[in-house]
Amino acid sequence: MSTSGAPAPDDHGTRHDDPPRGGRARPKGRGGPLVGVRVLELAGLAPGPFAGMMLADHGAEVLRVDRVSSVARAGDRPRPDVMDRGKRTIGLDLKSPEGVAAFKELVARADVVIDVFRPGVAERLGIGPDDLLAVNDRLIYGRMTGWGQDGPLAPAAGHDIDYIAVAGVLSMLGREDGRPTPPLNILGDFAGGGLMLAYGVVLALFERERTGRGKVIDAAMVDGAALLFAMFYHVAQSGLWGPRGTNLLDTGAPMYDTYETADGRHVAVGALEPAFWADLVARMGLTGLPDRDDRANWPEIRRRLAAAFRARTRAEWEDVFAGSDACVFPVLDLDEAPGHPHNAARGTFVEVGGVVQPVPAPRLLGSDRGDLAQATRLHDLTSWGLPDERAKALREAGILA
Repeated sequence: MSTSGAPAPDDHGTRHDDPPRGGRARPKGRGGPLVGVRVLELAGLAPGPFAGMMLADHGAEVLRVDRVSSVARAGDRPRPDVMDRGKRTIGLDLKSPEGVAAFKELVARADVVIDVFRPGVAERLGIGPDDLLAVNDRLIYGRMTGWGQDGPLAPAAGHDIDYIAVAGVLSMLGREDGRPTPPLNILGDFAGGGLMLAYGVVLALFERERTGRGKVIDAAMVDGAALLFAMFYHVAQSGLWGPRGTNLLDTGAPMYDTYETADGRHVAVGALEPAFWADLVARMGLTGLPDRDDRANWPEIRRRLAAAFRARTRAEWEDVFAGSDACVFPVLDLDEAPGHPHNAARGTFVEVGGVVQPVPAPRLLGSDRGDLAQATRLHDLTSWGLPDERAKALREAGILA
């Protein structure tokens, strides 16, 4: 979406194709709607790399800027992290004036920068939004933090569990008789953070097509987590949602829960609609169940369901419910999911560098997704505006790795 220098071989000797419309060279083997978009991702934890992965998955050229020491320790092969797939990596000392100057040279050829520092850190380094937009006024500057760029908690430390706690989300997760249960770090880091930042980048790129100017994105995990629960804020204020673990979708209802099977495995039941419930009851051979529309009957229904599910193995229940609309499916472990017939048929998982991982989503039907690959070191920075001699001098000075 912005002009770049002449096509050049990359660090593995691959010659770029002719530039597509917009003037950006397209590396072979890469495809997707974001081909031609260049992203500088400042190294950080989960949400930043996840946003970069989302963009790289759909064709963006993502260059991860890591610490020199990290690159030196890893050698020529970056860590085989799934969230680094499709990226190139370098090490650059951003605490030195020379490193900052080199970074700005890269920024001149970039479309997007992903900043994962606490508010004020990038400014102190001299690579804040004002610094970089002065170099490239078409730059999309994405800021990824837990609390956002302002507000009393902006400078505070925190983790996923803290952001979803303050967003009101954590209070809703868990069973009635237990404490709030954090869902790994999915809702804050990945969904409320990285995914929202990637969405914001695409929005800003779209707006730039009209305005010709860049944009600063303030992606806060507390904001993103709150937004994900928009429906529940509504139903709670409408009096349609009760305390944690007593409702239709939070393990309160026996027709929407997990049950243990005879072999210690579990099945997931989502038989909410009356027709689905009738199918489940018939296939399980249950008779004389009390009215499920009366919440007072839920404990007895749950007891009956639990006893019935414990009578057969998970595989046996899969056979019972095969082809039905009862919404009963096995709870698969991570190592089982890739082999499930549905996932296998759709190619939901793929092995890259010996690591089984999910493929990019969503799927843009008819678009060339290209091949997934592990991260690689980028040794030739000429296409990013850093000539060989300058790069060599920075390497010799220990500023570039």
